Amino acid sequence: MPERHTRDPLRLMRATSLLQSAVLFAQVVTAGLLLASVPAGRTAHGVMAGAVVLAVLLNLLAAVLAWRPGGGSPRLIFRSLPMLVFALVQAALGYAHVRELHVPIGALMFAASVLLLTQVRSAGRTHPDVGAGAVS
Repeated sequence: MPERHTRDPLRLMRATSLLQSAVLFAQVVTAGLLLASVPAGRTAHGVMAGAVVLAVLLNLLAAVLAWRPGGGSPRLIFRSLPMLVFALVQAALGYAHVRELHVPIGALMFAASVLLLTQVRSAGRTHPDVGAGAVS
């Protein structure tokens, strides 16, 4: 009888959460280039803003796909949805050059993305009992 593989509903969510965190980190790097007055910094930061919105949308889509009967928790959707709102607010604040709000919200987004990544990576994994397999 062929072996049956079970699908992990969070597999795509783990990948998109990692992508989202990586893109947000790259956005931090381009912000540094912008603040250091590197000529291509402003262009790179603007292009990365689009990549951030795309990564956040992909992550939200993965959260929706993970949530289905017998699948993931709907909490992932509620944790991913604010990132889309923040990404759109960030783009507007950046375009308007409102650094006083743009920088702290960007830091908050990166921290929230890494937190979501750690939660998704540990979700659904079983941990062995402490002392299991220990020799007595």
